[in-house]
Formats: sequence, C-alpha cells, structure tokens
Amino acid sequence: VAKDVNIFFDELEGVNSPSKDDDSLLRHGNLTSTSDDASRLEVVGEEVPDKNKTSGLYFRDGKCRIDYILVYRKSNPQTEKREVFERNIRAEGLQMEKESSLTNSDIIFVKLHAPWEVLGKYAELMNVRMPFRRKIYYLHRRYKFMNRIEKQISRFRGWLPRKPMKLDKETLPDLEENDCYTAPFSQQRIHHFIIHNKDTFFNNATRSRIVHHILQRVKYEEGKNKIGLNRLLSNGSYEAAFPLHEGSYRSKNSIKTHGAENHRHLLYECWASWGVWYKYQPLDLVRRYFGEKIGLYFAWLGWYTGMLFPAAFIGLFVFLYGVTTLNHCQVSKEVCQATDIIMCPICDKYCPFMRLSDSCIYAKVTHLFDNGATVFFAVFMAVWATVFLEFWKRRRAVIAYDWDLIDWEEEEEEIRPQFEAKYSKKERMNPISGKPEPYQAFADKCSRLIVSASGIFFMICVVIAAVFGIVIYRVVTVSTFAAFKWALIRNNSQVATTGTAVCINFCIIMLLNVLYEKVALFLTNLEQPRTESEWENSFTLKMFLFQFVNLNSSTFYIAFFLGRFTGHPGAYLRLINRWRLEECHPSGCLIDLCMQMGIIMVLKQTWNNFMELGYPLIQNWWTRRKLRQEYGTQGKTSFPQWEKDYNLQPMNAYGLFDEYLEMILQFGFTTIFVAAFPLAPLLALLNNIIEIRLDAYKFVTQWRRPLASRAKDIGIWYGILEGIGILSVITNAFVIAVTSDFIPRLVYAYKYGPCAGQGEAGQCMVGYVNASLSVFLVSDFENRSEPTSNGSEFSGSPLKYCRYRDYRDPPHSPVPYGYTLQFWHVLAARLAFIIVFEHLVFCIKHLISYLIPDLPKDLRDRMRREKYLIQEMMYEAELERLQKERKERKKNGKSYHNEWP
Repeated sequence: VAKDVNIFFDELEGVNSPSKDDDSLLRHGNLTSTSDDASRLEVVGEEVPDKNKTSGLYFRDGKCRIDYILVYRKSNPQTEKREVFERNIRAEGLQMEKESSLTNSDIIFVKLHAPWEVLGKYAELMNVRMPFRRKIYYLHRRYKFMNRIEKQISRFRGWLPRKPMKLDKETLPDLEENDCYTAPFSQQRIHHFIIHNKDTFFNNATRSRIVHHILQRVKYEEGKNKIGLNRLLSNGSYEAAFPLHEGSYRSKNSIKTHGAENHRHLLYECWASWGVWYKYQPLDLVRRYFGEKIGLYFAWLGWYTGMLFPAAFIGLFVFLYGVTTLNHCQVSKEVCQATDIIMCPICDKYCPFMRLSDSCIYAKVTHLFDNGATVFFAVFMAVWATVFLEFWKRRRAVIAYDWDLIDWEEEEEEIRPQFEAKYSKKERMNPISGKPEPYQAFADKCSRLIVSASGIFFMICVVIAAVFGIVIYRVVTVSTFAAFKWALIRNNSQVATTGTAVCINFCIIMLLNVLYEKVALFLTNLEQPRTESEWENSFTLKMFLFQFVNLNSSTFYIAFFLGRFTGHPGAYLRLINRWRLEECHPSGCLIDLCMQMGIIMVLKQTWNNFMELGYPLIQNWWTRRKLRQEYGTQGKTSFPQWEKDYNLQPMNAYGLFDEYLEMILQFGFTTIFVAAFPLAPLLALLNNIIEIRLDAYKFVTQWRRPLASRAKDIGIWYGILEGIGILSVITNAFVIAVTSDFIPRLVYAYKYGPCAGQGEAGQCMVGYVNASLSVFLVSDFENRSEPTSNGSEFSGSPLKYCRYRDYRDPPHSPVPYGYTLQFWHVLAARLAFIIVFEHLVFCIKHLISYLIPDLPKDLRDRMRREKYLIQEMMYEAELERLQKERKERKKNGKSYHNEWP
C-alpha cells in the first residue's frame, strides 16, 4: 500500500533556517541530529552502554539503532530534491542524523532509524509475519514393533561417531531460530505476539526492509512520478544506500568460549570460514541476515552440490572402469599392434603418412571415456537431472514452509520510471488497483519484440561467425604445426591444434561475453518492460541464451560436425574451395571433445572464481592501503561501521544474476555432453564446494550488506534448468550415436565380427579396426593434397595404398570409393539408437516426475495441522481477551445485555 506523502515546501524555513546540506550543520566526524526526537532522547537520564555509542551501529544517544544509510556528496547540485525528500522522511516518522566522512569532508552519511510506532504501522501494511505462539509437535501413532526397531537403530547410532558435517549447536550459540507459529503482524492484536523486547522484536533485516519500503514511497518533488529512492539514486542525488553490517566479522576471542559478538561474526565462523568447508550451511542464519532471496540461492546451490555427489561418484566409476578394462580392450590392442597399417595424411602436403600404432596413446585415452559403461552413465545423468529438479521442488516446499513463504504473495510491483516516461501520455485503468497507469499499445510492443528478436538472431550469427573463424584457424594451423621445426609439436600437430584452438576460443568467449552484456542491456531497454521483474526476466533470458550459445557452439561443432563432412582422400570437401576441412584423429573425434570440455570447464571456473572474489579483494585492499597511508594502522579500526561498509564493494547491479548464471551454465556442461566427459560432474562438485565458501566469504566480508528481500523460488531459472534437462537427453543420444564408436562396434560385434549370428560371448571385436578402415590408392591424390613424402620410410619403397576412417569400397571396385553395406547398417543403427534412447529416457523422466509429488506428505499434514492449531489459538486468545474485558466491566459496575460469551 503506497501512501502519498505531502511535500512540505516551507519557503520561510528555507530562508530563515540553514540548508541541511550546509557545512554549518556538519563538523568533520561529528554527529548531527536532524530529528526532533533525538534531542529529547539526550535529555533522558537513562544510562546507555558505551559499547553502543562506539560501535557505530547506533545514533549519538546510543539507543536508536541505525536501520539504513544514505550517502551523498555536498558538491552534488541536487540539493533541493534531497531537502524535500528528507523532510518527507521525517514526516513519515523516521529519525535522522547526519555525519561527514572522516576521509572525505565532501561525503555525507545520512543515518535513519525507524521507531516502534513506524515499524508496527508498516509491518501491518506489508503483512510481515511475526511469531505469536511456539509450535506444538505431535508424534504419529506407531506400533510396538516399530518402536522397538527405532530404539535398536538409535542404540546402534549411539555407537557410531557424530556426523562431522552437522554444525555443533552446543558450542556455537544462537544457531536455532525460535520455532514459533507466525501470523501477519497486527497492532490491534499485538497482545497475541511474543514480544520480549520491542527493540529486538523486528530483527535488523526486517527493520531495513521496512525502512526501504518507506523510502521507495516518499516524494522528492512535485509531480505524479517524482517518488522513491531508486529515482534519486539513478539521477545522482544520492551516491549509495545500504543497510549496515552488524559489526566486525572478526573477534579476538574464540566463538566457542566467548560466543559470537554479532550475527555477522557468527556467519563468518560457521559458514564463510574455510575451516568449515565440509559442514552443512546454516541456512536459517543466512536467511535471517541476508533475507529469503539470497537464502534460497544458497539453499539451491547447496542442494545442487549435494546432488552432484552420486553423479560424480558414478562418473568416476565409469572412468575407473575404463582404466581397469584398458588392458582387455580389443580395439586399443589392435590399434597399438597395427604397425603395418599406414594411415593417409590428415592435412594437405605437409602432413606425413603415419602408422596407426602411433595413435596408441590416444586410443587408450579414448577408451577411458568411451567404454561399455558410457551408455549407462548417459541414461543415469538424464534421470539424475529429472530427480534433481523434482526433489528440489520438494526441498523448496519445505524451505518455503519453514520460512513462512507458503502464503506470501509479491506486492503489486511499481511501474519502471523509464516505462512511465515513455508512455505517460496513454493511460488505462489497472484491473487490480483500479488506478490509471501508463499503457503500451500492442502494435508498439510487437514491433519492439521483433526488433529485439532480430538483435538476438544477429548476435547468434556473430557467435557462428566466431566458430567459423576457429574452424579456419584449425584447418590452417594443423598444416603449419605439421611442418614445425620441433619434433614434439610436429608429431602431435592435431593435439597442438586442438589445444591452442580451445584456448583461443576461451579468450573469444570471454571477450564476447562483455559485448553480449551490453547488447542484452540495450535490447531489454528497447523492449520497455513494464515492471522490474519483467525487465529482469527478459534480461536473464537474453544473457543466458547469448552465453549458452557462446560457450557451447564450438563444443557442438566438435561433437557433431568435426570430421563428418570432409569427403574422402582424392575428393576432399573444402571451405571456399581452398581449405580442406579438418579430419578426426585416427582414434576418433571423442578425444577432441574431451579436451574442449575439460579445458573450457577448468578455465571458465577458475576465471569466474577470480572475478567473484579476487577482484573485490584487490579493490578493497587498495582502499585499505590508501586509508592506511593517510591515517596510519590505527585509523581504520576507529572508523565507524557506516564508513567501513561504504568502503566495501556494492553488490553488483544485477543482484544474484551472475551467481545463478555461472551455476546454470555449469549445470549445462555437466549434463549436455556428459557422455563424452564423465568427469564433468566431479569437476563441478569440486568447484561448487569451493564456490559455496567463496560466495559466503564475499557476501560476509567483501560486499556491503544487501537489502533483505523475499522470494518464493528461484524464478525463471527453474524453467531454464528444465529446458537444459530436455536438451541433455537429445545431445547425449547424438554423442553416443554419432560422436563415439559405440554403435559401429555394436554393429560389427553382432553383424560382421567373429561372433556374428552365434549368440555367444567371446572375442567378438577381433578385426574391428581393420573393418572400420577403408583403402585408398595413393596415386589418386589431388595435386594440392599430395603429400611431400612418398612414404618410403615405412617399407623402403613408395607407398601404393593408405587407409582412412570410413566405410567405402576399395579403389578397384565397380564403384570406387562408394559406401559399403556396413555404412548403411551403421547409419540405420545410429538413427534407431537415437529414437529408442530418447523415447526410453523421456518416458523414465516423465514417470519419475509423476511418481514424485511436489509436496512431501508429512509437510502437507503439518501444514493442515498448523492451520487448524492457528485457528484454535486465535479463537482461544480472543476468548480470553473478551473474558478479561467482561470481568473488568463487572468490577467497574458496567454490564451489558446479550454479551458474548
């Protein structure tokens, strides 16, 4: 509910009294009260602890806690707007004090405090839920047999060591929230709520949220839309606005012996410290300090990290299975023993003929990732993605219940100032509020969406152009490396080409990400979204689409296009009739895909972690260094809390967007091409264990305290996760069928191998390598493809024939180099596998989604019982109040007929 506040334009006051921004009211480092109540509080003879006065968390009197900080510069010309805004702030009942900065006299801090009356009034308007009765738990009725089993289990657990991952609630105080029923705060029913101390009834995060709510509805100038703190921040009237941290996060005393000094210190010790990396997160503390929105992010990140454990274990098992079966792999044995098979050059002129046995190492490495367990792992990961999302729904429901978010509904959002300025001439009635508001015509909206979609398509074309440039680089460089002076690079020209191409691709990815952010911002503003949530969803979708395509385009090329459309020796396909397309290694293309995924994943995660923590650390270190040079080592410790927080880095403009985007892209890497790189979940798990503590350390120590805001779920990101889960099924089906050699080996084993038609196990893969290679007559080479060497170093005489990977007829057949019957069998088997795999996995996914309810049964029962108990408690409390009133009337001699009860 927004209340229009009258603007007090008192010309006499402006003439006779000094300006609030005038230096006469401010002395360097001295507190100056601008509220009427502050002077009254000073007169009161109550003793105030000196700690409150020196902590930097209270007003000058040591009683009024600082709930919010505004920062501006005296040199800023927007003086009149600030004066009007601050007068209306005081008119709303907020108390205010100002103080100049100790380091820069041009910087002014405005400290705001909300008294009890203001907090109660707006808590009722905002429907803030507060505790009113402790919860009563009940046990289900159990049979004697089940009770005996539970006693035996509990006795057995007593012999086991304590769970090391759980936080020690005995030695660490204040870890348990008051387990109470809550209800929307009401001043008329204030006697129902548990109020031990009015100063601490509303916690600091709730107080800051209420003050921010007021500031967003206070006018600063005449006019219908001249309202709110956000507009003053955007036009530069104020430089910053933030709630205070609750003191220092460090202490000279141990938390186990002396307890936590404040919630920030407690969070640092049991959450952001590296020594507790193996502990569960104290999500209730995170929610209490940072709000539900940030708490939900860390709850989701912790749940995702926990669900990665089985995926990482199975992926490691697949890798170790490949290691243990390496010596029994018939295909790698044949490759290593094929000293008499000479392969055709993989590039024009400079690439020499090579023995197939030279690729023995690559064949063994390929077997580590492409073995009999790969298909099982792909099916497992597709099912895992579904189970992860379905159980997250249940986990989110439990969190929403515990955090009182079940019945919470977002307020009617304010219209963005840019939307109002653009469409202020056209208005229509809002069906919810019944008030006139700016209106965007349908034709205008469609035209803007079409232009935005065209911009998105153009940027995707830029990504494809970048991939095309990488392809040309790979084609040109493989010949250059083949003629290199160093034998190490010359003998491994294809691996060197792939490695350098991946590194260059990573640099291009990071450069294009900077461009994409600016383009996405421009296109989103061009669309003119009506509200901030619409703007955020539109920007999120564009940025995810851009970065997903940017990050995975080269991976898609290597997985599905590299070596597929190269032609054959003597009739190679070329780019612009000049460059011969790159071929796969004699051991297959999977090794290239593994290198692409491994290098990109490691580099991306390392870079992200540096930018998230390293960059703020460097900036804050530089600020502390300058302060140390000016004021010495003791200067910074004597700074008040608002000065310390102002010197910290602000939370980025897009909130949790960067954190979510990083994890969602990682989730895509973990699931989309996991059949080609089973170690991806393990790398993601190791990164996330570090990521949780990095983010926690950043929020607690390096950033200003963000405003505590509420949210019911992770928003649009859940839909993106579902889309990635569906895409992962399709891509893994194609990776197994097209990129790996699983299907050709299967066809050979049951159709062309020694075991064909016998239905018995054995050495069914004997001869597979020879059957998968075709013969080429060296004299049929094109002039521009003919190698400089004639291959006489292998047998002493010029080579007549070489081999290449394909299913084609020999040169002396009626149709030279035509496709063999085995090629068509393999193609049919690949298509059949894709169809069967996708339908099977999708059926399993939908079956799991159907069988797993979104709301746990015990939670549903608890919610119903709580609703029943709340109604009973409210009835009993009201009945008790009426009975007391009736007794008081009888004592006073007043009685009324037909009283109830």
